[in-house]
Amino acid sequence: MSERPRRRDGSGGGTAYDGGVDSVDDSGVHRAVGDGTFGSGSRPLRTDGGRSGNDGPRADGGGASSVDADGRGLGWALRVRGVVARRDLASLTSEKTIVLALLIQLFVAAFSSFLVVGLTSLYDPSAVQGDVTVGVTGDAADDLVVAAAGRDGLATVTFDDREDALDAFAESRVDALVVAEHYEGANGSRTSIEATAPADSFRGTLIVAQLREALESLERQERRDRAAFLDSPLVPLPDEVSASPYFGFSYTVLVPLLLFLPVFIAGSVAVDVVTEEIERGTLELLQVAPLSLTAIADGKALGAVLLGPAQALLWMTLLSLNGIAVANLGALLVFTTGLSLALVAVGIGLGLVVRERQRAQLLYSLGVLGVFAGAVALPEHPATTAALLAIDSPGAFSVSLAVGYLVLGVAVALGIRSFVARIDAEGL
Repeated sequence: MSERPRRRDGSGGGTAYDGGVDSVDDSGVHRAVGDGTFGSGSRPLRTDGGRSGNDGPRADGGGASSVDADGRGLGWALRVRGVVARRDLASLTSEKTIVLALLIQLFVAAFSSFLVVGLTSLYDPSAVQGDVTVGVTGDAADDLVVAAAGRDGLATVTFDDREDALDAFAESRVDALVVAEHYEGANGSRTSIEATAPADSFRGTLIVAQLREALESLERQERRDRAAFLDSPLVPLPDEVSASPYFGFSYTVLVPLLLFLPVFIAGSVAVDVVTEEIERGTLELLQVAPLSLTAIADGKALGAVLLGPAQALLWMTLLSLNGIAVANLGALLVFTTGLSLALVAVGIGLGLVVRERQRAQLLYSLGVLGVFAGAVALPEHPATTAALLAIDSPGAFSVSLAVGYLVLGVAVALGIRSFVARIDAEGL
């Protein structure tokens, strides 16, 4: 074992240390030997991130005394966690994937009034306004004309001859052709409908959507007309209501999307900030700050947790500015905060256990997707809870579930924090 003297001097009122030596054993580990002297008012530093003596404070707020001679205590413990959180948040600008995800969400929220129209047309083309002219022929044509009457964007032209109707469709004088014929079946008179529309185009999809609504109206009329000839009454159909198709898309797709994405991203960020510290070897530098592993995990979790509700608040504000009113904003923020706490805590735990970024992110993603899919077993799916709160029509469990998610998030966070406190930092 070899020994070499070591002296560290600080200028400008700094702490001076002398009289001790470092011993280097065969494993290359430095150990302090001797009784070094520190400057006035100082204590020897502990290698585990605390200070020697039972009355010294630790960065995690522990220790027998909450305030030492320097006036540091709980306030200092909170400040150092804040420093770690700010450090991680500032480093997000170099994460291209995270920045891109944030920009996409910003674009969706900022231009939601325009996107709703286009995206709604993908699953409900009839929501797009457009004039459709349908050529109708056959001995049941009058019934179809009556069913289509009064529908916005749908006009009918009657042809006495089927060949004339086909010529009109071929020459694009009508957008679609419907042949409606009565015929006698085994159980009485029936109506045969043969529709022809353009294929493989958005215009064709719009025409088919308009035709479907007209035929549904014809079906309702036929049910009413034939009800008197049935031995048993028909099952009543729900009344037709006039509602904006954009309303359903805005609150069942757009609002949940902009509430859940920030939560998922927050957990992903937590995985990244932990695994990158381990892979780059910078976690050891934080531990000699002095910071305990629990304090480091707290700081990293704090920065990631704030991302969820902060983004949700911004996106909901932008939706409101675009004419999509969002009610119960406070309950929605409680909802997203609880989910953020739970997912960030899981991300921190995964990062410390797996230690490899790609594997940890894969496990996190698969786990989140599995839990989200399994949420259908709940009395109310989280997406449904978000939608009902946003439209100010909460169900019997909506508010209770929002508070329950917050309680669950706190419980998961405390459980993971207890687990982190038992991890041997030297083994990372």
